[in-house]
Parts: sequence; structure tokens; C-alpha cells
Amino acid sequence: MTPTVSIIVPVYNAGATLCRCIDSVLKQEYTDFELLLVDDGSTDDSGSICDQYAAEDVRIRVFHKENTGVSDSRNLALEEARGAYLQFLDSDDWITPNATRLLVDTAQQYHCDMVISDFYRVSGERVSHKGDIDDDCVLTREEFAAFMLENPADFYYGVLWNKLFRRDIIEKYQLRMDPAISWCEDFMFNLEYIRHAEVFFALQIPIYYYVKTKGSLASQGMSISKTIKMKLMVFEYYNNFYKHVLTEKDYEKNHLQVYRFLLDAAGDGVVLPSILPGSKKLGQERSFVSPEALTGEGILMEHYRCRKLLDYYLEPAAIKNELTLTDVRLLLYLNQPHPGSTRRELADFMQISRRSLSLSLQKLVRRGFIKAEDDRSTRQLRVTFLPAVRPILAELSAAQSHYEQAQFDGFTREELIEYAQLAEKIKQNIQKVLS
Repeated sequence: MTPTVSIIVPVYNAGATLCRCIDSVLKQEYTDFELLLVDDGSTDDSGSICDQYAAEDVRIRVFHKENTGVSDSRNLALEEARGAYLQFLDSDDWITPNATRLLVDTAQQYHCDMVISDFYRVSGERVSHKGDIDDDCVLTREEFAAFMLENPADFYYGVLWNKLFRRDIIEKYQLRMDPAISWCEDFMFNLEYIRHAEVFFALQIPIYYYVKTKGSLASQGMSISKTIKMKLMVFEYYNNFYKHVLTEKDYEKNHLQVYRFLLDAAGDGVVLPSILPGSKKLGQERSFVSPEALTGEGILMEHYRCRKLLDYYLEPAAIKNELTLTDVRLLLYLNQPHPGSTRRELADFMQISRRSLSLSLQKLVRRGFIKAEDDRSTRQLRVTFLPAVRPILAELSAAQSHYEQAQFDGFTREELIEYAQLAEKIKQNIQKVLS
């Protein structure tokens, strides 16, 4: 059966990090993928690690080759890939459990040729959120290129691993990596792909953990003259890209901005600071889940698991819209059919203090998402949704659907009916006691 996604990982002497990378792929919520591991003549145990994983999971295919470089490895994988979409990883990095699902869902919902996402930059024990495009909408090629023009040497645009590609476009135009290039080879591939793509979407959710371990051109033993020659060649390709994408008039208007690439690349390749403002300790960038509680027994453990599962699906919407989990939980509750509530009742239901509730309501009002008023006679809180919140409510509805699908995965129709009947009986029993 043909997989929807081909995930490509070139591997070279990555024994120390390879298991983390592969495990992150195998733990994906989205399971309709094949994983292509290309061992580029590793001299450590990377090749045997790849083979061990392949022996345990039929979705994994391993290719062993002589050491000819990462571009050759990716090109081999492109020849072997069968998926409708292509996703790339580096063997010393890893992805979030919802990465592939978010990329594919976005591509299918908006009929995208490319989805580009935010990512996490990992430096030692610190992690920071990196992105560039804040527009939450479909972008044309010209609009995407205009964003790229503002930060021409940014990792966000230059790398492969924070993007989802359509394989039919790559095959139609026979797009491949250039093995002769050892600097910005990913960027050149991206530029060629963008020339033939038409629909783009920027996902403001970090789904990839990038660890800066790659060497510079100087560390590769490349002479200064060869380095300059290579950078000028890449710039010429970049310059021709904008001559192709922009009209002659627009190119003339922006040609100085195009030439900024030379300044930004004067250092050593695509620019990214070692750590970004607002960094957190690694492991604290996502909501915490207690491993013990996942397997623990008892009513409180069960309640905890359900809450954390819902948070897991709500968190991307919170991150994307710069809200807290409390904010999105509150929006989700307010969007459900329910009788009117006082602030005290609402805080009790949300299991937060009245002060936390007030702060969350104030934020949602300030952001133009809701209008909140207290009825003086009944003391009930009246909330009106404003147009700006509609996209978020759609995301929360999708999150709720994913939550329910995860809960009832593997249930037959008869089991679902029986569960609904039993749940209704439990509800009635509780009502008898508490009413």
C-alpha cells in the first residue's frame, strides 16, 4: 500500500543521536508514512541501528551506500520515495509527536504545494521558538517570496526539515540536490521548488527540534577563494530566482533587497543566533505529562490522563495564537452548549481561581476575540464571540475531534453505542447524588 508521506533521513556517523531521531518518527500520531534511512557509508554503528529498526517496523526502508555526501543520500531517497508528500529530518534532530499530522492536515485543508513551519532551536539545555511568517493564511508564490526577501539568509527559509513538499512537483521537474554544493544546498533546492509551487501556508507551530552541530565551511577545510566562489554562485542562483518570480518592474524596485543576501551570508551560511530571546529549559517548552500518571491506577489518574490528552490537542492552537492553555480551554467551554454561569461557577468548572479567570477573560477581550459582560440581576457572565475568534474556534473544534478519535481509536460501532449508553447511565447516577 502506497504511504501518504515519505520521511527522509540521511545518516552518517550519527550513532549518538540516531535512536532519538527515529523514535520521534515512530511515535508520530500520523502513521501513514514510510521512513527512508540512507546510511552514507557510516563508520560507526549507525548502519546496524538502521537495520535493527527496519527489522522491527515494515514502514522503515534502509539504504546503504558509499560515503558521497548528504546531497547524494537525499537524491537516492527521492528516487525511492513513494509518498504523495515528502518530509525531511536530519539524524541529530527530532520532531514533535504531532509534526507529520499538522503538516499533512494543513496541506490537505488548504491544497498547499508547500507547508512551512516554525521550529525549536536547541542549544545545550536551552530551547527557543523560531519562526518568521505571522500571516495565518494561504500565500501565493509572490507573497511567500516577499517574506523571504526580508530575511534572505534565514534558516526558516533555507533548510528542508521545517517544510512539507509535494512529490509530484519534484518528479515533474526532476528536482534534485546538487552534490557539488556543500553550502546552502538545501536553500538552492528550495528555491527551485518554490519556482514551480503556487500555494504556500505558514504554520506558526514549532514541530522540529534543530540542534546546531553542523560544521562551517572553514571547518570543512575549504579555502577562502573556493568559499567565496561558492557563495557567489549561490547568490547568482538566488538573484535569478527573483528575476523569475518578480516582474521586471518589481525586481528593479527590490534589487537592493535581493543583494542583501550577500551581506547576510558574509558570515558562514544561513544566519541563526546560538540562542534566541525567550528561551526555556529543554523539556519546558511543551506542557508537562507525568510518566507515572500515564500508567497509574485510580480515579484521579484517569481524570489526569483525560485532561492531559485534551491539552495535548489544544496546545498547538494555544501556541499558534499566543494564548495559554487556560485561555483555549475557556474558549472551548464557552463555545459548548451550556446554561449561563456566574464567574464563580465558571472558575469552579475550569478548576482555576477567579483571578486567573478574570485575567484570561481580559486577555480574550483585549485581543478582540470576545465581549464579556456581567448581568447585574442574575450575576451571570454573558459572552459574545467576535469575528476575530472564528478561526481559533475552528481549530479548537478540530482539536476536540482529534481528542475523541484518540480516545475511541479501535472501537467498533457496537462498542461506541454501548459506551454511549453506559456513559449516560453514569451521568444519571452522578446527577442523583449531586442534585
